Amino acid sequence: MRVLLVEDNESITEPLVDGLSQYGFTVHQSRTGADALRAPLGDIVLLDLGLPDMDGIDVCRQLRRNSEIPIIILSARGEETDRVVGLEIGADDYVAKPFSLRELVARMRAVTRRTRTTAAPAPAEEVPAPSGARILGELVIDRRTRQVQVRGHFVALTPKEFDLLALLSEDPGAVCPREHILRNVWDPNFFGSTKTLDFHIATLRRKLGNPTWIRTVRGVGFSLVVPASSPPGQPAEFPRHH
Repeated sequence: MRVLLVEDNESITEPLVDGLSQYGFTVHQSRTGADALRAPLGDIVLLDLGLPDMDGIDVCRQLRRNSEIPIIILSARGEETDRVVGLEIGADDYVAKPFSLRELVARMRAVTRRTRTTAAPAPAEEVPAPSGARILGELVIDRRTRQVQVRGHFVALTPKEFDLLALLSEDPGAVCPREHILRNVWDPNFFGSTKTLDFHIATLRRKLGNPTWIRTVRGVGFSLVVPASSPPGQPAEFPRHH
């Protein structure tokens, strides 16, 4: 696998390049954002945010405009807000420094698997929608097995991501208030940061392969909307529960 590493700190790049090479990765390094935007992308991008010439967020945004290549942000900015912004503008994952090489490699492999899963599938590989599932265009949600399919391929979701998607799918198009989501998906007495919800929404959009599935209504909440490119199917009812 070919990796574009966008990082200017040699104390990080030298051991990282050596370590990734041991796992069979071929690494091309760019030390500036401008160089990264001119470089061959390869198969995956590891992107630092603190670059000498421009913010890594801008690099990520420009890369995403022109390519669907998997992007993992590597940054010392570990605040939840930074992770949400990175995911919202197109990154597939966010790893806060310091990190272990084994964890990074595992995340790289997971991201590439996921992006292959959400790519347009070959018809022969499609999985039929299970009986009793809710079908919304190319999206299939099965509460009984807690499985989700997009365009006939399974999408790996965490328990909270599944519960969030299932809740939004109960009334497609309707705006679900943030407080209602936190109360039903997390806990009636949830007192954590509301950015937790934004983080899960951003991750869910990336995993579904199309950010327009989930619409943000500022100051209110979120709604599940079947993208225009995905003609709605006939939804099959399933029992409500939280």
